[in-house]
Amino acid sequence: MGLMPFADAMFLTPETRDQPMHVGGLQLFRYPEGAGDDWLRDVRARLLGETGVAPLFRRRPERVALGAWWRWVDDDDVDLGYHVRHSALPRPGRTRELLELVSRLHGNLLDRSRPLWEAHLVEGLDGDRFAVYTKLHHALLDGVSALRLLQRSMSASPDDPTPVPWAPQPPAPPRHGGRGGSPLDALRSLAGAATLGPRLAYTAAEALRRQAVLLPAGAPRSMLNVGVSGARRYAAQSWPLDEVRRIGHEHGATINDVVLAMCGGALRAYMADLGQLPAASLVAMTPVSLRRDGDDDRGNLTGAVLCPIGTDTADPVARLVAVRDWMTRTKELLSGLSQTEATALGALVLAPMLLQVPGAGRRLAAPAYNLVISNLPGPAERLFWNGAELQGLYPLSIPLAGQALNITVTSYAGSLDVGLTGDRRAVPHLQRLLGHLDDALAGLAR
Repeated sequence: MGLMPFADAMFLTPETRDQPMHVGGLQLFRYPEGAGDDWLRDVRARLLGETGVAPLFRRRPERVALGAWWRWVDDDDVDLGYHVRHSALPRPGRTRELLELVSRLHGNLLDRSRPLWEAHLVEGLDGDRFAVYTKLHHALLDGVSALRLLQRSMSASPDDPTPVPWAPQPPAPPRHGGRGGSPLDALRSLAGAATLGPRLAYTAAEALRRQAVLLPAGAPRSMLNVGVSGARRYAAQSWPLDEVRRIGHEHGATINDVVLAMCGGALRAYMADLGQLPAASLVAMTPVSLRRDGDDDRGNLTGAVLCPIGTDTADPVARLVAVRDWMTRTKELLSGLSQTEATALGALVLAPMLLQVPGAGRRLAAPAYNLVISNLPGPAERLFWNGAELQGLYPLSIPLAGQALNITVTSYAGSLDVGLTGDRRAVPHLQRLLGHLDDALAGLAR
């Protein structure tokens, strides 16, 4: 297999024990009618019976060129029993216990000597429910690709057969061209990587010069911009998508604009309760998909933009209007860029993730942004997995050194499903932020 593209390698470069770089998903299901006590165990046995494994699920990283770069290699002996695990909560398991379990699982690094994914089937939930927690390394997939993979792994009816996620698919044309892997290829890749930063900076500077867009003047120092540990805390909740859409329609705003304004209102209240609210507005980095018609679902095609989220504003409508206007100007910029230029601009925004500043330096330097807020459109119709109805689809993401909270949102069947992933020490009482999100949405509705 060829050498690893830069867009994939950038998610392996900053990974440490304290900063795992995988993303995940928590899916809640209702058992199908008549399911017995061994139903989930039988499903796992059927999954393990699918011995064919698609290339994405066989891929693991390997160092080349004296350890200075990576390539993807295929594992020809994937141990599915290691990757697909069966767990249980003490009955009757509440949502709180499930989120505690997921918090612990999400803090564990993926084993780089194996393909970079895991799936955990969790029984014992109350309300005749079970859960599936999955995680994949961000070097394998971006969020849009992960949601498309999830959707292909389910069915539109409880009576339809459900595909096995890792079953081989029809071959797709190569995305990066060439086989690579030789020492000469490695040297060429390293030479390209050495000049990539200046080339991206030049391309982004040219795009900014032509578009004359205003970037945020700077993010304030905050309680979120500290070092992170390997321990995670996770919280999740759903809101009616129609209410969010109605609020956006009233103000000429998108669903994403309303989500950013909700987060701004919630963080204002949360940080004020802790006596930690900065005078200036927090700035969020929000990933944007650069995937266009004809692009396949593999790898990473993600850019990023910055947006002040109005934590310095008490009026919820004024906050939403400010976010709407900022994001409108940003989208006008991106629409005038080529995919290469948009990628270059996003790389500059993402650079703080790659250039890890030591703790002392981080305390002196102003952060580039305060947190990550990501919104991924999900499936609009109800889905089923082996006859079980999917009831909730909650994303998990990556707190970074210097950005200790990540808020990721997806939509599913009329709901807005929100996942909060925070560092366990840096972001206390994370569950309270869900209540503040509820209040922020109610304030916008009023």
